[in-house]
Amino acid sequence: MRVAVVIPWRPGTPERNAHHQYVQAHLRQLLPDAIHLDADSGHRQFSRAGSRNEGIRQAEAAGADIVVLCDADTLPEGEPLLAAIADTEDGVLHLPYSWYRGLSRDGTQAHLAGAPAADCPTDLAHEWATGGILVIRPDAWWRAGGMDERFEGWGFEDAAFRIASDALLGPTVRHAGAITHLWHPQESGLGSPQHVANGQLCQRYVDATGKPDDLRKVVAEHAHATA
Repeated sequence: MRVAVVIPWRPGTPERNAHHQYVQAHLRQLLPDAIHLDADSGHRQFSRAGSRNEGIRQAEAAGADIVVLCDADTLPEGEPLLAAIADTEDGVLHLPYSWYRGLSRDGTQAHLAGAPAADCPTDLAHEWATGGILVIRPDAWWRAGGMDERFEGWGFEDAAFRIASDALLGPTVRHAGAITHLWHPQESGLGSPQHVANGQLCQRYVDATGKPDDLRKVVAEHAHATA
C-alpha cells in the first residue's frame, strides 16, 4: 500500500510560506515513508480544486494507492490520520478529524513557539468542517467526479466534493481527533462576485444532496468544462 501526501501549494505571503514549511515537516515526520508532493494546477489564480486534482494525478503517476490531501496551513494528528489511511480501502472519503481548531494570530505564534495546539487561543472551533485534509483512493476521487474546478478563489469546493462523495461513493467517514489551522490574513473575498458565484454553484450541489443521478449531471458539467 503506497501512500502519497499532497499539499496544494503556490508560494505566497511570508506567513503562508512559513506555514507550508512547518506543515510539510510535520507530515514528513508523521509519514516518513510516503511520497511527498506539492501540486499547483497552474491556473492564473491559484485553484485549490484544480491543484488537488493535479495532486491526485501526480500521486497516481507515482504509483500511490492512497492519497492524503493536506492544505499548507493545516496540521493533522497522527493517530486519526493513520486510522484513516488504514481504512481507506473501503473506497469512500475519509476525514482524519472530528474537530476543527482555528488558531488565532497569537495562538499560532504560541504553537509555532512550542505550545500544544490545544492550549493555544483560537478564533474558531467547531465540528462541521469538511476540508483541510482529505484521505481517499485515487480511483474513488475520480468516481466522485474529482473536485469542481469551476470553484475559483476561496470557498465552497470542499463542501461540494463532500456532497458528491457521500452520494456517489457512500457516506464519508470521520475519525475522532482534531486538525489545527494556522492563522494567516484572510483571503476569502467575502461578498465578491466570485465568492457569490462559488456559493451559487455550491447550492446546486446542496439541492442535489442524496440524489446520485442529479449529482452525476452536475459532475458531468464540471468534467466537460475542464476537459
